[in-house]
Amino acid sequence: MARMVTTAPMRTRITELLGIRYPIIQGGMQWVGRAGLVAAVSNAGGLGVLTALTQPTPGALGEEIARTRALTDAPFGVNLTLLPSINPPPYDEYLRVIIEAGIRIVETAGNSPRAHVERMKAHGITVIHKCTTVRHALSAQRNGADIISIDGFECAGHPGEDDVGGLILIPLAVQALEVPVIASGGIASGAGLAAALALGAEGVNMGTRFCATLEAPIHADIKQALVAADARDTRLIMRSLNNTVRVLDNAVAREVIATERREGGCVFEDVRPLVAGVRGKATLASGDTDGGVIAAGQTVGLIADVPSCAELIERMVDEARAQLRQASRWAA
Repeated sequence: MARMVTTAPMRTRITELLGIRYPIIQGGMQWVGRAGLVAAVSNAGGLGVLTALTQPTPGALGEEIARTRALTDAPFGVNLTLLPSINPPPYDEYLRVIIEAGIRIVETAGNSPRAHVERMKAHGITVIHKCTTVRHALSAQRNGADIISIDGFECAGHPGEDDVGGLILIPLAVQALEVPVIASGGIASGAGLAAALALGAEGVNMGTRFCATLEAPIHADIKQALVAADARDTRLIMRSLNNTVRVLDNAVAREVIATERREGGCVFEDVRPLVAGVRGKATLASGDTDGGVIAAGQTVGLIADVPSCAELIERMVDEARAQLRQASRWAA
């Protein structure tokens, strides 16, 4: 059941479209976007998002959706990341499960969602597309996306190759688009929420910050590594392969970079054993901070504790309101 929250709601087009209390979305994170975390975010008034491809089969996704529904009666979504691959996952089957389960919010990312949008819209699904450039955002809008989540260079995971930070990218997206914008990357506090709203966004998406919460299905030692890190403690790997990933600085990240810098360069097969998803999954579970790559954004510099999702969201909303009031006094 949904938890009773006492902080007054915030109202934007995002909260209205998604039916949530606060414009705070938990990013769809591989290995992390599972039922316990998703339900905790949704119960706290934000939007929790299951990660479809964390589940090994479409059937397993259906079971995870059912587990989430047993933990919350608040809205939640499902992330479906469309990966460039010679042997892609069975996207049509994952989407069939999403539709049959009655999910009403889907976050797409990676490749264009064009091939799937019509099918989702026919079943009343609100489509959020996450991308890293305005040109891709415009394409997604033309193809029917209802909301754009724009990911700045500060973000964890894949920041794209244009290297534009949120302070520039967010207002550019707001100016260019008609659909509402979610600011993603570089946000971990109420001040970040206030800043995003001031730049014209109508909600925020957070990944790294939700990794450092009590409900995140991550070993406590990894959470403490995020708390201990500062804003300089991330690395960009696979830049030479035009597939940039921002990760926490550790032995594996440094080995990948060293491989990329060696004379003659490298190909993906040279680093595949280091960046393999199963290795990263094992790292998050074991707590071995040097066991594999750990996606992390520059917001690690803003993370100082490991609260519950409810504590984090209510604190952020209160801080955002205080920041906006202060800014209003300065403007007056």
